[in-house]
Amino acid sequence: MKKALLFRLIFIFILIVGVSQCKISRFIVYNFADITDYKIFPERQLRCGEKKFSFPKAKLPNVLPYTFSSEKYTSFEQCLEKNKTVAFLVIRNDSIQYEHYFRGYDTTSIVASFSMAKSITSILIGCAIDDGFIKSVNEPVTNYIPELKENGFEKVTIEHLLQMTSGIDFKESYYNPLGDAATIYYGRDLEGFIKKIKLKRPPGIQFEYTSGSPQILGLVLRNALKGKTITEYLQEKIWSPIGMEYDASWSLDKQKNGLEKTFCCINARARDFAKIGRLYLNNGKWDSIQVVSSEWVERSTTIDTLNGSASYYQYQWWIPSASGDYMAEGILGQFIYVNPNKNLIIVRLGKKYGKVNWVSCFRKIAEAYK
Repeated sequence: MKKALLFRLIFIFILIVGVSQCKISRFIVYNFADITDYKIFPERQLRCGEKKFSFPKAKLPNVLPYTFSSEKYTSFEQCLEKNKTVAFLVIRNDSIQYEHYFRGYDTTSIVASFSMAKSITSILIGCAIDDGFIKSVNEPVTNYIPELKENGFEKVTIEHLLQMTSGIDFKESYYNPLGDAATIYYGRDLEGFIKKIKLKRPPGIQFEYTSGSPQILGLVLRNALKGKTITEYLQEKIWSPIGMEYDASWSLDKQKNGLEKTFCCINARARDFAKIGRLYLNNGKWDSIQVVSSEWVERSTTIDTLNGSASYYQYQWWIPSASGDYMAEGILGQFIYVNPNKNLIIVRLGKKYGKVNWVSCFRKIAEAYK
């Protein structure tokens, strides 16, 4: 009896691991998300253009006005390293004031964005409205995904998805291999999953952070573009115009006709992530090009608590205070922090979040500049 049970367990294990298309097997093999996960997913390439923009280094680079003091660490660099940081950049007045890399990473190292991609997806929604592919944030998502009418989505608007007030039934668990987050991260049919999503409450009532909402936005955008991929649109609207220095990629659910994981998974370098911050710092304008409308940037980063929206989150951007700063954030402590009052951008990328209140750290650095 015991031998039969043992053989059964071994067979089940082999079956799970052997079925490469199964999200559970991928979860078991790869376990928790890692900044090198771009290596395990299919992807579409982003190419840097001929004209590249580089932030110049300040006259005294790697000197911050921020005085670090802690009983745990002897220096700011030790704090960064001990807390699994791989890149930390401070850019003020368009110059690199501070730049450090750790754990074998450097300026050329690719790092997965995780949920910072949500903010970039939001920019593309703004561009699509500017270009007339999408009429308005007030449109119901069923205009672009008619299959969701069967699930009662007629009153769910694009803005509800942007503000995380859609009311969708989505379990944001990163540790459950059977959960929704694992399904869209490791699964291979995002479109099929989206078309099965149900609502657990009416839209516009309550903020609830879910990766499901920006992934639905991704399908809205893909369908609105009518034949152009989301990566191609990112290349055309942002990657080339703002002078990215390096090639990058966007992870897909599957190789053939794959859909971009718009809730995560843009794979790029620290300096190029900083350029996303610079674009918004300049109200959507890059030199003489208005990449995305200034109105979109303002709506994306201004506190709005109407219709269930949270004071600290707007259009896929986090708003940490009422002082005008805002940021894109990813699960392992990936940040693009922007402080317009100080003309400041901070990028922090890490293998883990660590035991640091990064927002407080960013604000202290910003406050130290006079």
